[in-house]
Amino acid sequence: MNEVARPAPESLADADAVPAYGRIAFVASEAPDAQKARAKLVAQYGSVAPEDADIVVALGGDGFMLQTLHRFRDSGIPIYGMNRGSVGFLMNSYRQEDLPARIAAAQRVVIHPLMMEATDVNGKLHRAPAINEVSLIRQSYQAAKLRIAIDGKMRMEELICDGVLVATPAGSTAYNLSAQGPILPIGTPLLAITPISAFRPRRWRGALVPDRARVDIAVMESEKRPVNATADHFQVLNVVAVRARLDPTSSMTMLVDRDHSMEERILREQFG
Repeated sequence: MNEVARPAPESLADADAVPAYGRIAFVASEAPDAQKARAKLVAQYGSVAPEDADIVVALGGDGFMLQTLHRFRDSGIPIYGMNRGSVGFLMNSYRQEDLPARIAAAQRVVIHPLMMEATDVNGKLHRAPAINEVSLIRQSYQAAKLRIAIDGKMRMEELICDGVLVATPAGSTAYNLSAQGPILPIGTPLLAITPISAFRPRRWRGALVPDRARVDIAVMESEKRPVNATADHFQVLNVVAVRARLDPTSSMTMLVDRDHSMEERILREQFG
């Protein structure tokens, strides 16, 4: 049987090392630091086109990591992120040396996204996956008025607020945390429902529901109190109903340094 030809690396400086740990593609955000880092790594390790890679190394911040995870959703290609941005909660620390060994020793974290189904005022259905959260936000000076049901059972008849979000464990340290929501360790079979500036009921701080739950949020008085819905970076204007549920048929794989695991990052976040 003839051997399948592999695409040539962009640089042949260390081409002999590539087969030892798979074909790597380096992708970077537009930030100058990320672009400089990519150039150095390509010169040292070579690079193939992302569609031909066994592993994708993403250079940037959390926003770019989210984009990369979405881009390679359901491809089976694991993503190893290195921080060349600001926050970098989802990223490993940046080091140019020993990259093959770090990748080989990294822990695999499989993430299943939420699927948002949002119906707008014209009756059009929009579907989009979310790694971090599905959020509903008021778009006018008036507070949103929402109704929440879990698995078809009404749980909150009226929530007056700036918005509400449904967060995954992976997204619990992002917008959810800023809205005073709970931090959920990766692998926890829960979703966080967190209100944003709740007015009524004033003391409601949110809820935890099983990750298999179907969360339905209806927008009341949508003409008077318009609301937008967002699944990570995908936004739908003027929604009247939003459904969020975990999609077990879809997945993305992150590679995480074992000495800086997701569990360790979450513990550090909780203890300041």
